[in-house]
Amino acid sequence: MINNTFKARFKMTPAQIIVSYYFIAIAVSVILLCLPGVHRPGVHVDFIDSLFTAVSAVSVTGLTTINVADTYTPFGYIMLILILQLGGIGIMSLGTFIWLLAGRRIGLRERQLIMVDHNQSKMSGAVLLIKEIVKILLVIQLVGSILLTIYFTQYYDTFKVALMHGVFTSVSATTNAGFDITGESLVRYHHDYFVQIITSLMIIFGAIGFPVLIEVKEFLSNKNKNFRFSLFTKLTTLTYGALLVLGTIMIFLLEMFNTFKDMPWHEKFFTALFHSVSTRSAGLTTVDVTLFNEGTNLLMSALMFIGASPSSVGGGIRTTTFAIAILFLINFSRGRENIQIFNREIHLLDVFRAFAVIVLAFLMVFAATIVLSISEPDVPVTSLLFEITSAFGTCGMSLGVTEELSSFGKVVIMILMFIGRVGLISFLFTLGGKRKITKYHFPKERVIIG
Repeated sequence: MINNTFKARFKMTPAQIIVSYYFIAIAVSVILLCLPGVHRPGVHVDFIDSLFTAVSAVSVTGLTTINVADTYTPFGYIMLILILQLGGIGIMSLGTFIWLLAGRRIGLRERQLIMVDHNQSKMSGAVLLIKEIVKILLVIQLVGSILLTIYFTQYYDTFKVALMHGVFTSVSATTNAGFDITGESLVRYHHDYFVQIITSLMIIFGAIGFPVLIEVKEFLSNKNKNFRFSLFTKLTTLTYGALLVLGTIMIFLLEMFNTFKDMPWHEKFFTALFHSVSTRSAGLTTVDVTLFNEGTNLLMSALMFIGASPSSVGGGIRTTTFAIAILFLINFSRGRENIQIFNREIHLLDVFRAFAVIVLAFLMVFAATIVLSISEPDVPVTSLLFEITSAFGTCGMSLGVTEELSSFGKVVIMILMFIGRVGLISFLFTLGGKRKITKYHFPKERVIIG
């Protein structure tokens, strides 16, 4: 029986194995969240809510059907931190790192899984990538935890409580999880720009993409005088920065005479900036987003749909996918057949993959919106769309709809969070099975378009 299971595992594609590992991670997370001492005395949590929290934590989304602060004990917070690390760093990254610490050899199959889990196009340097990812993330979390813990001593009565809030906020921000143990996200720090800046930086570090952080580290180390940033890093950084600036300006303008009406200009700016950063994939908020108008909610839904960068802790269609689509439209309107940027030409296969991801993501969000509008008839469609894009983008922002959903609605959101975490490319390859090479071609014929 064991031999058959072992053989069956190796008949699976790398993408299918990765997806199965995430299912196992969710099962383990449910067990951890049901351990004695995890819940506060007298608090009962239904299985569907524990499962929802586990999926949300593994997918580092942050949507919850319960109030984390009122439900879990400090021991429960620690369990959540462990699950967030598992989801944020990644199944293969964390597993490989532990394997390396044990002195074990990383084989060809494991390198293939790492390549799939991080959307890499080649296996060379996979182990080095994992080492750098884990080291960089842990250093960022350590520095963030120290800074916030020291600073939070002015907010909380004891160092122990300040430490818990500092560590949890650091892990939640770096993994872009969006969970909080305050019961109100970061609303209590609305006027504290230090907390917002530190948290925003950790969110950006987690969402901009691990390869970008590794290349920046290599550049700063100055070991290689002929160092050149890759096209991925240039394109990702440009797109991420453009979306961040555009999101800040649009949120500022849309809420200037609404939620921001009585705020001084600097408070308006920091509020708009933080929520533009958070819509990449973090989900933390400094104001009650239910007060935003529908135009702002639709804008934030679009930003969450785009999500973070590839090979990061975030979800969505990813920034490079969005960038390639925009570049294609610009070049196509100018009559050009190829996409050229930064003195490089983007591979046609990447263009196909980008549009495949966009079409599938749009269809999924559209179908989920229709399904939930039927199962949750009392909820406005724009609010449902907000929750759906938040789940797919593994963002975690909420208009308070998720906790009111039916069991069926919660299952739909869980599926979206899961797909958002494993990535649409891995999800497509999971459905498609093994890659088939076409051995023949039919005659080509043109069709009318547009």
